[in-house]
Amino acid sequence: MAMDMTATAASSSKGMMASPTVAAAAASSSTAAMDMGMGMGGACKISMLWNWYTVDSCFLSSTWRITSDGMFAGSCIGVILLVIALEGLRRGAQEYDRFIVRSHPANNNSSRTAGVAEGYSDLNKNGTTATTTTAPSSPGPRAIRPNVLQQAIRAALHMLQFAVAYFIMLLAMYFNGYIIISIFIGAYIGSFVFGWQTLGMAGGEEREITYCCG
Repeated sequence: MAMDMTATAASSSKGMMASPTVAAAAASSSTAAMDMGMGMGGACKISMLWNWYTVDSCFLSSTWRITSDGMFAGSCIGVILLVIALEGLRRGAQEYDRFIVRSHPANNNSSRTAGVAEGYSDLNKNGTTATTTTAPSSPGPRAIRPNVLQQAIRAALHMLQFAVAYFIMLLAMYFNGYIIISIFIGAYIGSFVFGWQTLGMAGGEEREITYCCG
């Protein structure tokens, strides 16, 4: 009886000693399996700190995963073109507003009457009469209110600007140095191309500041 109790105690102590070993082995095997799955599936390199990741970096979703240097270079070029497109949308919205102002009948009539010359006679000291022709100063374009269709187009252009700017902001939040530099390059080229317009000394339009979300 004593021998049976001793054997039982020994077997239970062996089981208690073996259980941590089994648990550690199971944990290590599960960790290895997870690492294997991540390696086989292709883990995305994502960091909330400044980084210079190229291959295996992901943007916005796992489907946009960089698998080669050429693909990363194409992504940088695409980001540059996206920012240039944003500047083009802003210039397009400004030009559409100017088109609305120019095409309004009230402004067309005022522009025609502004060009009519006025003449008056002046008697010089020698007795001769001189006729002076002057043109009245243009009152400038009148403030108008767009109609429903024009306002719908203006709202659509604003929506596109907001969507593209928000998309660019999400890309910048990956803190990838190459992507952020591409955003800066696109802003420079876009401003150089689409911001090249005539500047007035007085009464000119205020320069629009680029914000994160349009």
